[in-house]
Amino acid sequence: MAWLAPAGEVAAQEYRFNSVQINGNERIGDAAILRRAGISRGQATSGGQLNDAFQNLQNSGLFESVAIEPRGNTLVITVVELPTVNRISFEGNRRIKDEVLTQVVQSEERRVFNPAQAEADAASIAEAYSSEGRIAARVQPRIIKRSQNRVDLVFEIFEGDNVEVERVSFVGNRVYSDRRLRRVLGTKQAGLFRRFVRRDTFIESQVEVDKQLLRDFYLSRGYVDMRTQAVDGQLTEERDGFFVSYNIVEGQQFRFGEISLVSELPNVDADAYRQIVRTRPGVVYSPTLVEADIARLERQAVRDGIDFMRIEPRIERNDRELTLDVTYVLSRGPRVFVERIDIEGNTTTLDRVIRRQFDSVEGDPFNPRAIRQAAERIRALNYFETAEVNAREGSSQEEVVVDVDVVEKPTGQLNFGAAFSNNDGFGVALNFAEENFLGRGQRLALSFSTADEARRYGISFLEPAFLGRDVALGLNLDYAETTSSFLSFDTNRLVFQPSIGFPVSENGRLQLRYTAEETEVIVRDPKENGLTIDDDIAAGAQWYSALGYQYTYDTRTSGLDPTAGVLFQFSQDFAGVGGDSEFIKTTAKVVGERKIYNEDVTLRATLEGGALSWSSGNNRVLDRFILSPSIMRGFEPGGIGPRDVGGGADDTLGGNLYVVARFEAEFPLGLPEEYGISGGVFYDVGNLWDLSDVNINGGSIVGESGSFRHVIGFSVFWETPVGPLQFNVSKALKSETFDKEQNFEITLRTQF
Repeated sequence: MAWLAPAGEVAAQEYRFNSVQINGNERIGDAAILRRAGISRGQATSGGQLNDAFQNLQNSGLFESVAIEPRGNTLVITVVELPTVNRISFEGNRRIKDEVLTQVVQSEERRVFNPAQAEADAASIAEAYSSEGRIAARVQPRIIKRSQNRVDLVFEIFEGDNVEVERVSFVGNRVYSDRRLRRVLGTKQAGLFRRFVRRDTFIESQVEVDKQLLRDFYLSRGYVDMRTQAVDGQLTEERDGFFVSYNIVEGQQFRFGEISLVSELPNVDADAYRQIVRTRPGVVYSPTLVEADIARLERQAVRDGIDFMRIEPRIERNDRELTLDVTYVLSRGPRVFVERIDIEGNTTTLDRVIRRQFDSVEGDPFNPRAIRQAAERIRALNYFETAEVNAREGSSQEEVVVDVDVVEKPTGQLNFGAAFSNNDGFGVALNFAEENFLGRGQRLALSFSTADEARRYGISFLEPAFLGRDVALGLNLDYAETTSSFLSFDTNRLVFQPSIGFPVSENGRLQLRYTAEETEVIVRDPKENGLTIDDDIAAGAQWYSALGYQYTYDTRTSGLDPTAGVLFQFSQDFAGVGGDSEFIKTTAKVVGERKIYNEDVTLRATLEGGALSWSSGNNRVLDRFILSPSIMRGFEPGGIGPRDVGGGADDTLGGNLYVVARFEAEFPLGLPEEYGISGGVFYDVGNLWDLSDVNINGGSIVGESGSFRHVIGFSVFWETPVGPLQFNVSKALKSETFDKEQNFEITLRTQF
């Protein structure tokens, strides 16, 4: 209730109060109320000023009601104070914990209750649920009165169900199908297992991320004019699903035209730097390739001792030829130095782990591109919820300070898993992995896995930046026991392997390693073994000590063409540094991939082989190559190659030489994409042979000279919530009578 007067009287009448009487206040003092009202004793006060005083008190958020009444020379102010918040609680919330909601609301315990703020808090809670896809969530603030003018503030929450994306469609796409573009988006359509898969939940903020993903996808394939004109999201009548439609303009695909380089620096030879540019005319345009060229030029400038070189790509468009001419201009950039790098928020991760992601240190020339790349490397560590890297002016205009603000997140994982295959049976797995061990950026992993016929225990450690450089120092210790039904004997294997790896080129990496391995062939049933296996069993536990290396060249994720790539691996191990055996073991593999038909179909060709050259010691079955279905489909593990069939035995012996070529295609089956089912066909041809340097003690050996087997087959891939499930159905077109064929294989891998 407020005192009011007619407008004419208010404008003309003045008051002078000798005293002020305040009623109803318990917590707030008289002086504080007068100060908020803006009225002083003894001063002339107009009716308008009294009205302003009323508004000031009413809008202070401290009172439920305010009344101001002049009584002669006395001003009477009567207030009813708002209660204080005794306790804030949440009811009905299961998806978002109390601790998280407490950070969302602005109302505080032991503070004055503000109804407007409570309504705003309810809206904030509903927005938090909406950001997780529960746009039907409702929140109602309630108060429970307590003694001494206190209230409990209770937010009653109805969470509702997730609003799923029932369909994602595109309008305006001519080059790429809806199916291909859906694979680009982070948001997926609701599928068969919508109860388990949450990427099909509609989250409004994810739309902007998906738009950028589409833009990056098209840009990397030369469609520089691509844009998303609109995104239309329609809620179903039941309000439990969304139909999302992207209206896009693809534009034309551009390729690189003329590639040139000019230098505006007098002491820089443009011809020398021109040789560094890898991009060639006719290649599909991609900003990533331009950035890679600039990075190579900048690294060369640093090696040449040229500071503050700036590389500016000037692009000239040729709409008639659909080409983009790129000229790299070498010029002198501003003389700006890195004053310091400030890191905040890393409560667990050591500063040096973050600092080594920077190519620059304090006092180096400032390179904005290098800072952006460092920011991406910090985020790629996956140690932090958020990582922001910004540069600001330092103590002078010629210096900058790089601020790194991070928010830590848990980096340890304890995974329980299961696996099934018709080769090893069903098994469980327990894995512990810490990706940021003691905050040093090191990886420590412990594993325990068991299947019906294969048990394995291991520990591994990796230091990815040994001595602060891009050098990976690793250590693996592994123990395995095998009781496979496809072998007539059991095996034990213990491996100790330290290694060190480092880059040798842009896409090449070299690993140097030492391997100490002890193996033992154990008798299961003496009646089942042939003479050759008997010799292996009689030899007991054998161990070898070897130095080796592996070279890897991989362009599948960083090559010039995002639709094609090549993997090449070559490795050798030289045993004889101690141990019971001397040999050289060589393996090589080449993989080529290409996506065709607007990237809906993936073609893959693999050629791999190995050679074992024995010098001394016992050349046993465990030392030779035994082909598994992952290398040669259509046969059991050890199902091809030399065998000992003498005396009723049927022992796989492995071979010193093998070669396998695999050709496969993966493609959609025409089923709705949300089912997660695709298909494939394959053709494998391979051979395993040679038992030279093997002590064949009168056994009846078949297949020693080898022959090429040919297999065709069909695969079904199913992305289930518990892991990828793969079915292989195969038929051997050519095999030997003693081979062990396997026409059907099923494999499941999962972690939970």
